[in-house]
Amino acid sequence: MYLGIDIGTSAVKVVCTDVDQILASASVNLETSSPQPGWSEQNPEIWWRATCEALQKLNSAISLKDVKAIGLSGQMHGAVLLDAKLRPIRPAILWNDSRATHECEDLRETLPKIGLIAGVLPLPGFTAPKIAWLRRHEPENHARIAHVLLPKDYIGLRLHGEVATDTSDAAGTLWLDQAARDWSLQVAKATHVRPNWLPPIFDGHQIVGTVMSQAASETGLQAGTHVVAGGGDAATGAISLGATEPGRGFISLGTSGQLFVSDHDYKPNPERYVHAFAHTLPDRWYQMAAMLNGARPISWIGGLLGLSPAEVVALAETAKGDRTPIFLPYLTGERSPHGNPHVRAGFFGMEDATTRAEVCRAVVESISFCFADAAESFGDTIKNLPDLTAIGGGSRSNLLLKLIAAATDKPITRAAGSDSGPAFGAARLAACGQGALSIRDLAVQPAQVDRFVPEATPMLLDRLSRFRSLYTSVSTMT
Repeated sequence: MYLGIDIGTSAVKVVCTDVDQILASASVNLETSSPQPGWSEQNPEIWWRATCEALQKLNSAISLKDVKAIGLSGQMHGAVLLDAKLRPIRPAILWNDSRATHECEDLRETLPKIGLIAGVLPLPGFTAPKIAWLRRHEPENHARIAHVLLPKDYIGLRLHGEVATDTSDAAGTLWLDQAARDWSLQVAKATHVRPNWLPPIFDGHQIVGTVMSQAASETGLQAGTHVVAGGGDAATGAISLGATEPGRGFISLGTSGQLFVSDHDYKPNPERYVHAFAHTLPDRWYQMAAMLNGARPISWIGGLLGLSPAEVVALAETAKGDRTPIFLPYLTGERSPHGNPHVRAGFFGMEDATTRAEVCRAVVESISFCFADAAESFGDTIKNLPDLTAIGGGSRSNLLLKLIAAATDKPITRAAGSDSGPAFGAARLAACGQGALSIRDLAVQPAQVDRFVPEATPMLLDRLSRFRSLYTSVSTMT
């Protein structure tokens, strides 16, 4: 058996697999702290405690002693800052944190070609600007830095004791020279980062270390079990779907949202905020539109109305479209394709007759409109794909997938186990590291369970046009 551990923003998820299918899974929810407007933080220790708890749950269904290898996945871009004794200096600054806006402006001025080096223009969610912010605002913490890790790599450290990362998570920091697949000393210097703070880089299927005895006693895993480098959640989600070869793509509907297309070549398109990043497998890259607000607005409105996400979607299906307001879902700003950390969410067109159902419908629709904007930013790259497979918790919603298909004019499919994508992909990388799968095997695509063909109505297209006009108007005010 092979284990995948995914450190998400809202939960830690673990899955146990054989080579091809999930045998058991467990998850533990996480909370995010926002001590100031625009800030988003988590204490790395809660990831470890949640991982141990999730593994204990899993151990009630299967025996962790039978796990042959472990793969890691996690939210990208988070800055985990460690001192010389490998202890966290402060809470991790997450991918949806928007405090480092001035540092991004400085970085663009200092390195005008950074978008071609790093695969995307600087945005505050990336790791590098966070360190520049820290130097300016928390110099005492900056002075203590000995290592900078990504979230999943901190769990790797707790498991095997090594400081390491993989190419795909390194790609999301801004420090990686994407074409060379190695750290850019130029970008590191511009963001006040010493090269020896940055960890060695591995391919996702390479073995980094083995489970230490202390970690074994806390988790129930067998000491000496191999741990592979794994990947950022976008890349491991791709592995779960066989999206490792050109012409394959998917959408991810977690807290954030991604539209991902795999390639064998590095193809930067920084002006449209299409990320061109190294994949977790050798000699592969991908293009990705990354939205800060994937399925998150559904849980947000559900929290306000006292509804579960499933209840929000069910209520949305009962709404009449002709009286539904327009909703901009930018709860934490937006990355692709706008690159606007300052824009915020809001409803337009509400009246005293607006119902809860119409509010829910507006929120669900807005997610599909964000994917339409993302697809448009890719140009002909998306047109050449036969379909896009959906993964993540939001992929369970038929309504949402129908709306995304209609808004993007692209068939959307769903595969079995789609809501466990990144964790499953991490487990497959572990199997590859042990030799049970080859890199070619990782390109095998799962069978489709459902397919949603584009059926755009004139009303939906009109609402998409109004959504775009509303963003244009609001963005001039931010």
